[in-house]
Amino acid sequence: MSFIRPEAKLTLWRWREVLVAGAVLLVGLSWIGGPGGLLGWLGWVLVLFSVALAVIGIQRARFRTGAGGPGIVTIDEGQITYLGPLDGGMVAAREIERLALDPTSSPAHWVLEQPGQPVLHIPVNAEGAEALFDVFSALPGLKTEQMLAELNSGTAHQVIIWERTPSRPAHLRLH
Repeated sequence: MSFIRPEAKLTLWRWREVLVAGAVLLVGLSWIGGPGGLLGWLGWVLVLFSVALAVIGIQRARFRTGAGGPGIVTIDEGQITYLGPLDGGMVAAREIERLALDPTSSPAHWVLEQPGQPVLHIPVNAEGAEALFDVFSALPGLKTEQMLAELNSGTAHQVIIWERTPSRPAHLRLH
């Protein structure tokens, strides 16, 4: 028997890194305010660590838009695999040429393009889609904050988040 409502449990799970950062911050502050000495120095290290963990946790929580969407996403040795009810496919993470967000679908979809492969559409709320955050963050030159802003903005058209080699004239902006 669970004493926590399912909605509250999902919210706590979405913000888990931030909650852990808060606990680590409290331990660090208690060590700083305690007897001092070695624990005081370790307390300052824990405070710095908790701030970094909180920043990363906030970004990850903003990326997680829900669960229970159609299909399953797995990432194994740099290979992104999406198995959906109607379609699916695979893309090598280091071979991604373009990443876009298509909010016109319901739910919104990540659009991954790789040369020589069909375009892969992954719902943002597919099971395991939260693992895409690490893959997208590793793309060279991707601005994580802009990606998160586009994901949560609710635009009405497809937006290119990242391109390896720009296919547009230099005077046009990406976002």
